[in-house]
Amino acid sequence: MHRAGSGAEADPALFEDVTELQKYLMIGTVLKPQGIRGECKIKSYASREEMFFSWKTLYLEDHGVWSPIALHVTRIHDGFVYARLGNCASADDAESFRGRDLYIDREHAAPPEEGSVYIADLIGCEAFDEDGNQIGVLTDVLQYGSVDTWVFSTPSGTLMAPALLSVFPQVDPAAGRISVCAKKLLEVAVLDH
Repeated sequence: MHRAGSGAEADPALFEDVTELQKYLMIGTVLKPQGIRGECKIKSYASREEMFFSWKTLYLEDHGVWSPIALHVTRIHDGFVYARLGNCASADDAESFRGRDLYIDREHAAPPEEGSVYIADLIGCEAFDEDGNQIGVLTDVLQYGSVDTWVFSTPSGTLMAPALLSVFPQVDPAAGRISVCAKKLLEVAVLDH
């Protein structure tokens, strides 16, 4: 997949690990220990928290090294997953996971819903308008509220826009390409120089 170049001068190092990251999909972050029996409170990024019940092994990343860790879900409450990781038996054990991101390997992940794609597959895609002009390279997806915000690296700085079908009518992660309706983009985008 073609990454950066031909217009937006994104730092190539930003995308060095994209292929490796796409093998693993971030599905949660450990917020804190919960109780005294080694349970962790996990913020889920999965489309449905119940999916955690079917996963027995997750992965932790440490300086490019992926390590499997056993997952024992005890309950889901108020949108949070409560689980023991590995051999956690105490709050002190669970504390070592505070702030750690949790990943699932793609092979065991549920396929994306119809019309959806994994965020990991979007990162590094190039956005082009109707005339073939490169707008920028997608570097991040922010999930605050009802509509995701896509963040692009452009020659003029950072551009952010809501991920709306009217703005981005076609997304092809396999080709590394996002089609942009330039007129709609100008109406909703924010550019940070």
